[in-house]
Amino acid sequence: MAIDNFIPEIWSAQLLENLRKNLVYGSVVNTDYEGEITKYGDTVHIQNIGSINIFDYTKNTDMSSPQMLNDGTRALVINQAKAFNFQVDDIDKAQQNPKIMQKAMEEASYALADVKDRFIASSYVDAGSQIGDDTKPIVPTSENAYDHLVDLAVVLSENDIPRTNRWVVIPEWFHGLLLKDDRFVKSTPLGDNVLLNGLVGRAAGFNVFTSNNVPSTGGAQYKVIAGHPSAITFAQQLTNLEAYRPEKRFADAVKGLALYGAKAIKPKALAVLTANKTIVK
Repeated sequence: MAIDNFIPEIWSAQLLENLRKNLVYGSVVNTDYEGEITKYGDTVHIQNIGSINIFDYTKNTDMSSPQMLNDGTRALVINQAKAFNFQVDDIDKAQQNPKIMQKAMEEASYALADVKDRFIASSYVDAGSQIGDDTKPIVPTSENAYDHLVDLAVVLSENDIPRTNRWVVIPEWFHGLLLKDDRFVKSTPLGDNVLLNGLVGRAAGFNVFTSNNVPSTGGAQYKVIAGHPSAITFAQQLTNLEAYRPEKRFADAVKGLALYGAKAIKPKALAVLTANKTIVK
C-alpha cells in the first residue's frame, strides 16, 4: 500500500454516550434497612406492631389488663448478586480519550442501577389491591386515563394510606394520554421536585413518574404501580470494586459486585392497574 493512500483514523475526544432510561423505582421506595446488610443471603427481619385498642375510661374504675401486642415479621432477603467486569486495552487508552475509563465506569454504574430498577418494579406482584388483571386488562384512553389514576388513589385511601408523598409510575404511552387531558396539563406545578428523575407532573394526589421499566408482557398488560414510600423497602451494598491488570493483557480492568434485595413490607400501600396500550388507528 502506497504511503500516499494511507488515511489515519481519527479518534474523537468526545465519547458517544448510550441513550438512558429514567431510573425511577429506586427513588420512590424506602431504604430504611440498608445499613444492616453485609453479604449475600443476609436476612433482615422487619417487625410490624399490630393495632392498639382504644377504650372508654371511667373515673375511679380499674382498667382492664394491658393489651398484649400482636406483631408480624417480614423478611427482607438479600438474594440478588450482580457483577460487571470490563477492560480498556492500553493501545485504545492511548489512542482514544484519557477519560474513557471514567465514562466506562459511569456506564457500568448506570447498567447496574437499571437492573436494580427493574427488580424493584417486579414487587408489583405483592400489591394488596389490583384494578384489572392479565385476563381483563384496562384499556385507557385520553378521555379516561386520568380517571384511572383517581381509581388507584381511592383504593389507597380506602386502605388508610397517607396522602402525602404518594407516587405512581406510568409508561410513556400512558403519559401521552394524560397530556391530552386538561386536568393533568393544568395540575399543580412540580416546584422543588422538578429535578427528580422521571417526574412529569402531579395527578390525583400522586407524583407522576414515567419509566420504560414499567413491567409488561410483550408490549401489553403494563403494570401501572401506585403507592407510598413505606410500601417497598430496598437494601443494597456494593461489596467489591477492584481495579486490576489482567495477567495476559496490557490493559486496565475494573470489576465490581453489588448485592441487593427488595420487599413489599406494606402490600396494602401498593395498588396496581393492569393496562393495555391504546392502539391508534
